[in-house]
Amino acid sequence: MDVFTALESRRAIKHFDPSAKMTDEEVRKLLSAVILSPTSYNIQHWRFVRVSDTALREQLKEAAWGQTQVTDASELIILCGDVNAWQTDPARYFSNTDEQTRNTLLGMLDNFYRGNEQTQHDEVLRSCGMAAQSLMLTAKAMGYDTCPMIGFDQKQVAELIQLPDNHIIALFITIGKAKQRAHPRSGQLPLDEVLIENRF
Repeated sequence: MDVFTALESRRAIKHFDPSAKMTDEEVRKLLSAVILSPTSYNIQHWRFVRVSDTALREQLKEAAWGQTQVTDASELIILCGDVNAWQTDPARYFSNTDEQTRNTLLGMLDNFYRGNEQTQHDEVLRSCGMAAQSLMLTAKAMGYDTCPMIGFDQKQVAELIQLPDNHIIALFITIGKAKQRAHPRSGQLPLDEVLIENRF
């Protein structure tokens, strides 16, 4: 499936076929593609929590106000991010570069993030957003449907998955086979309304 077809056919599916299962090999193929998504300074601060425990999925469904896709979908991935990844052995982010380039990038990275907590936080969400889109399009290309979700109790979910300090939760993505088709698109704004040339 080409990227344009994946973009046009990807929809947020609310009802999944609980009997449809992804294999471990498929999940690994999917996530191996997703981690090629871009991140600032190649920090790769996303962390993907694959929830396979059925009892935990039930608890997470409660934290998501009873939304059935949490338990009915083949896979539930919780996209999180480490806000301190910029300072956790950062040389590894540039391991394939020459020493001069690596040292330059390490200095730039430190100057950009140190003391700027808002940027550290925002960068995790930006990176998780790009990874989420990669995940949804790749899943669609593999013949699976997805649903991005922000409707859940953040604090409760953090407790359930034992979220480490200095990590934040960006969103859930459920993956599986649609049991019901999505409703028609509810109203796409025209390109001319959202495309601005040079200045507002």
